[in-house]
Amino acid sequence: MAGESSSSSNLNIIVHKNPSESHLAELGIKSWPKWGCSPGKYQLKFDAQETCYLLKGKVKVYRKNSSEMISEFGAGDLVILPEGLSCTWDVSVAVDKHYKFESSSS
Repeated sequence: MAGESSSSSNLNIIVHKNPSESHLAELGIKSWPKWGCSPGKYQLKFDAQETCYLLKGKVKVYRKNSSEMISEFGAGDLVILPEGLSCTWDVSVAVDKHYKFESSSS
């Protein structure tokens, strides 16, 4: 797993600010599992694409082992985190979110 840091540089986080209730209902957000965390810094690696909807919280995302901020999102945002992303979440307000991992089987 050493060396291939350039592959993660093309991975973009997509943030939809305040999606409509109808869009959230269409996705079935309320049936998704919930996850939360307290303020702090978390090293995360996404082995599958994750779509999440933040009920509460504020997060700044930094590239792994870097001070480069690549995204920022919070309560009311629908966020798509790409498969293969390694990053640090700097959580300033405790997070409560619904989430769903995309399966790679088609």
